[in-house]
Amino acid sequence: MTEQANENRAPEEAEAANTPATDAPEFQADTEAFLRLAKENEELKDRALRLAAEMENLRRRTQRDVADARSYAVTNFARDMLSVSDNLRRALDAIPPQALEAGDAGFKSLAEGVEMTERAMLSALERHGVKKIAPEGERFDPNFHQAMFEVPNPEVPNNTVVQVVQTGYVIGDRVLRPAMVGVAKGGPKAGEAPAQAADTSQAE
Repeated sequence: MTEQANENRAPEEAEAANTPATDAPEFQADTEAFLRLAKENEELKDRALRLAAEMENLRRRTQRDVADARSYAVTNFARDMLSVSDNLRRALDAIPPQALEAGDAGFKSLAEGVEMTERAMLSALERHGVKKIAPEGERFDPNFHQAMFEVPNPEVPNNTVVQVVQTGYVIGDRVLRPAMVGVAKGGPKAGEAPAQAADTSQAE
């Protein structure tokens, strides 16, 4: 009887010996190590992704800074050249019209030389991205224009540029020098029909 019980117990013990003990200390340690490594792997992956995003942002900022440096490197120089151009224009305006009309060779040659110099300078500035602002007839824009005075004029919409005192310039999308202008006062607001037109439509 005892021998038969021992024989029956032997296969059970052998099977138990081959079955892993899930609650054994070694298994728990392996599980904890695996979970720890998986967590560290996720953290490293997240850190790598954030680092890649930062590097991409840095690359874009660097490209933008380089482009800005190329576009606006001549800003101060261009502003100084505009002062020279203004002086050339003043010199032209100072030549008496009577002298030019009389055909005075000296005044005529002087005027032509100064005018050619002014054109060449403005052309060179334009090749470097400097463009003239010609706002006459446009709505006043404080980003590009500087109002010097108001002109009572009910014929045009209020705040319309009616006179340019000094030409303005932009470089790229930045203002190099705002245009000094006179603006209309007393007319209808932009988009509003003149009073006379409104009265005519009511009469019909």
